[in-house]
Amino acid sequence: MKRGRLPLTALRSFEAAGRLGSFTLAAEELLVSQAAVSRQVKELEAELGKPLFERRHRSVRLTTAGQALIEVLSRAFNAMDASLSEIRGRRGGGVLEISAEPSFAACWLVPNLDDFHSDHPEIDVVVDSDMRLIEFRTHEPEIAIRHSTDATAWPRAQAEHLADVEMVPVVMPCLAEDGPPLNTPADLLAYTLLHEENRSSWQRWFAAAGLPEAPPGRAQIFTEGNLVLQAALRGHGVALVDRSFAAEDIAAGRLVQPFDVSIRYGAYWLVARDFKRLSPEARAFREWLLRRIVVPDGG
Repeated sequence: MKRGRLPLTALRSFEAAGRLGSFTLAAEELLVSQAAVSRQVKELEAELGKPLFERRHRSVRLTTAGQALIEVLSRAFNAMDASLSEIRGRRGGGVLEISAEPSFAACWLVPNLDDFHSDHPEIDVVVDSDMRLIEFRTHEPEIAIRHSTDATAWPRAQAEHLADVEMVPVVMPCLAEDGPPLNTPADLLAYTLLHEENRSSWQRWFAAAGLPEAPPGRAQIFTEGNLVLQAALRGHGVALVDRSFAAEDIAAGRLVQPFDVSIRYGAYWLVARDFKRLSPEARAFREWLLRRIVVPDGG
């Protein structure tokens, strides 16, 4: 096919849908309707004479032909985006945009950001606190901080290990002093337990403490780790949180860690399209972060 006849709009719609695994998400990214994406993909399939997706009730899956095409297209679009970004320059003017998961942004990055500003007052940092996985394309953050319980790599990106996550129990001193005595881990069952997402982490912690059959007890469940920490700071119960998130509050006496038992819960990673092609601002932040992020001893 001659270059002048390449169906670029349809190819862009297909690449977004295949990369995101959804016509709806592709439409949101491209700022068009879901029907427009679907129509463009159907027209591309008709022109090629082969299906590119297996269409299911609530999802789409690439066919063999679709997988082969998207690998080529994603590399091409990424290369074009990188070239345009270099020519245009990113935000410029000493501005760095970072994507960070909400819990990390609220509990670690914001409390420590003044230290980075002290070292680099010429760089303005924009924190994009979002759970979404970014593609590092134009108008998106240049680097991201991600947590995963098992993943060590992300598609079309490079990743560097930052820190393992250790979960420890914490509680307000006054709650521990006024409530039932905390002599053994089993005594925590007399308190309201604060959970992130579900009860599985607390169940793992009790198993590590020698109580594999611990009953569930009273509970409050939150969607984010930073909400769990805030609930603990307001005396709602005993939280199981990332040790590094609670370190400042423990040091200040706002929280206490009643038992030294901890459990591992994945790790945090620094992710970028290509670490060798980072802007000077992003390189400075990367160097500071790798030097600054230290998990407190213990556990």
